Amino acid sequence: MCLSIPAQVMEILDDGNEAKVDFGGIKRTINIQLVKSEVKKGAYVLVHAGYAIQVIDERTARETIQLWKELGGSIEDFL
Repeated sequence: MCLSIPAQVMEILDDGNEAKVDFGGIKRTINIQLVKSEVKKGAYVLVHAGYAIQVIDERTARETIQLWKELGGSIEDFL
């Protein structure tokens, strides 16, 4: 089973292969090589094991984040 967490791209780093993202207040640097051609600042991505694996729309990202909060889970536990 795979678990991926939505995050918003805050900045694409100089090499273009990494980005700083925000997991609802938790900021990390991730690899974006798999979706590099689709990612722009402000976009939402699904992150698994430090890699962006898919670009998703904002509505889906926000709904998923809200579900995590309602379940009482901490996204940080999965990062």
